[in-house]
Amino acid sequence: MRIWSMASEMAAKTPPERNRYVDFLRAVSILVVITGHWLIATAWYVDGELTPGHLLKSHSQYQWLTWLFQVMPIFFIVGGYSNAVSLESAERKGQGYADWLVTRLHRLMSPLLVLVIAWACVAGVMTLMDVRPVVIQFTSQAALIPTWFLAIYITLVLLAPVAYKFWRRFGFLSFWIFAGLAALVDVLFFAADIRWPGWTNYFWVWLGVHQLGFAWRDGRMGSAGKLLVYSALGLAVLYALVYWGPYPKAMVGSPDEGLSNTLPPKIVLMALGVFQFGLLLSLEGPMRRALSGARLWTATVLINSMIMTVYLWHITVMVIFGAILYLTGGYGLGVEPGTSEWWATRPVWIAVLLVLLLPVALLLSPLERRGRKPGSPVPPAPRQVTGAIMACLGIALLAMWGFGGGPLPGLDIAAFALIIVGASMSGLLSR
Repeated sequence: MRIWSMASEMAAKTPPERNRYVDFLRAVSILVVITGHWLIATAWYVDGELTPGHLLKSHSQYQWLTWLFQVMPIFFIVGGYSNAVSLESAERKGQGYADWLVTRLHRLMSPLLVLVIAWACVAGVMTLMDVRPVVIQFTSQAALIPTWFLAIYITLVLLAPVAYKFWRRFGFLSFWIFAGLAALVDVLFFAADIRWPGWTNYFWVWLGVHQLGFAWRDGRMGSAGKLLVYSALGLAVLYALVYWGPYPKAMVGSPDEGLSNTLPPKIVLMALGVFQFGLLLSLEGPMRRALSGARLWTATVLINSMIMTVYLWHITVMVIFGAILYLTGGYGLGVEPGTSEWWATRPVWIAVLLVLLLPVALLLSPLERRGRKPGSPVPPAPRQVTGAIMACLGIALLAMWGFGGGPLPGLDIAAFALIIVGASMSGLLSR
């Protein structure tokens, strides 16, 4: 296949100093996220009615599985490592913040713009076809769920140079400072019922996890044995917080009493990150040796070459596939979620969705591999930061309410405008 040959050529050009395990973890994490989303979102067609649902709500015994499928901490740790590498490279080249930032934002936001514009068009067409507003809102909100991660991650990219200086100055103390702030916010949330500071944990939790990526880059995590101790301690803290504390068991959006460990993030996600990272990093030595083989490394390069595209579009593909099944009489949707028959059919379900996702990835992934046009103007750093913040706000609003939803009329239009204007200010739309 041409795509495999292209990946092979890219793999052959890999610099010897590159840590291939970072790319491997990023690729595997994406596949885990996709699989988790395709499993947890359920639809049951009975007597002509389609009932969308949540696997954890109908079958709470599966909540512990989220301790494995919630891999967003790994994304932020890998992101910290990658940001450290790129910042070091920019420092050696004498690049300023603006030059460094415009390249990072281009890779992250270009595929995002395509998804948002596509769904704006779909929502517009559905409106003209008199589709019920609740359907437009539900489908677009579901499809745009993956964008919340980008809103947070882009914010961390904006802060990465400061966070890296913070790491260089304080080392592991920087992690504990963020962990302490996150814990304080949770105490206010649960003990004092003061909930608005909880939203600041989008910064404290993920900044803390992001610092672990800096520690990895600097070789500060220690031996495999020490890493396993870290992992065990993270698991012990996670267990204690969930089973003796007020935190839900599920590490994703939880139906438990309206509480969620992710909306806003709680300190349990930091414990989960330490558990996962200590365990995975203890395998770095043998995995780097395995990744020296051409086949495994080529597969890793292939996935990473389209990683943003597959992540952003995997739920859209599921929504479209589900709509087709519904319109054809609910074929394949008549099995009750969570039953043994349902689990037996999940490999087929996932395989079909992968097949449908592949042409989307092949069509759109060149956008994320395409670099900025040589000679394109670099906007001043304040303008880029302002534009990125505007775009992140728009992304967050659409991820929360979709098109046609929200507490105010026209909120979706305003959110979309924020994304477009923000992208333009950040230099993404310049020729």
